[in-house]
Amino acid sequence: MLNNLREDIACILERDPAARSKLEVLTCYPGLHAIMIHRAAHWLWAAGFLWLGRLVSHIGRMLTGIEIHPGARIGRRVFIDHGFGVVVGETAEIGDDCTIYQGVTLGGTRLYKGAKRHPTLGKGVVVGAGAQILGGFTVGDGARIGSNAVVIKPVPAGATAVGNPARIVGHDETVGAETAESSPAGSGGRTDTPTVRGRPASVVPPITPCEQGALDATPLQALLSKGPAPAVIQEPGTFTAYAVDPGASDPLLRVLHELIAHTAQQDARIANLCQAVEALGSRVETPAEPFDAQRLSKLVDE
Repeated sequence: MLNNLREDIACILERDPAARSKLEVLTCYPGLHAIMIHRAAHWLWAAGFLWLGRLVSHIGRMLTGIEIHPGARIGRRVFIDHGFGVVVGETAEIGDDCTIYQGVTLGGTRLYKGAKRHPTLGKGVVVGAGAQILGGFTVGDGARIGSNAVVIKPVPAGATAVGNPARIVGHDETVGAETAESSPAGSGGRTDTPTVRGRPASVVPPITPCEQGALDATPLQALLSKGPAPAVIQEPGTFTAYAVDPGASDPLLRVLHELIAHTAQQDARIANLCQAVEALGSRVETPAEPFDAQRLSKLVDE
């Protein structure tokens, strides 16, 4: 217990520039007090003294403004900065070296007794002020959750999640690079292989019957004119505690995917038009990058 207390004080002195001394941390940091009280409450809970564990947890909530269920598991060197309004659910797990700011909720979206309803934070996770992490999924080691983000799906290790609903930003991805082809000398920049907008003509998709005529905006207009999605009929015994349904379809995402598909069609039509112009003997100089609809759709989903 004393070793854990020393580690907790040392981590606060390291992470909080406002901390000036061990005495100040020990006497004036409610986050440290909440962790200390939780360790006692969790020991009682694990020993089978459930009511007494809840009582100790309730006293800690009144003293610190931080509510941690005695069943939650908290690792070593966890720093709850300021901490007022932090709520940690029964099945939540917080890994070593995590930092949590005020107003954070580690909650659940369903009420199933005995099930994993609350999130698991890996090692070194930082959760910004006001963030809500709702559900029994995992936030990977070293992840960052932005202030006021609402996270309802897993976050990869080392990623940053921001927004409502949260989206992954700043996560390293391996993106393939295209190799430029050099023109033969003495050919005036022309090659034997026809190119369209910087691409070989062979890779340009053919014009589909829909593309040959006028743009058919009926599907997009129908999607935009639809009213709100029908209410989800919940199974008996279920309850959406935070008005979040991860299985619900997001109309904004559907519209964005429709727009991406339309842009891809327009890009193909322009490419084929350039190919037709070049077939007549004129060269079209448009070194634009090809439109990557698949990658853009993936970014929208994230």
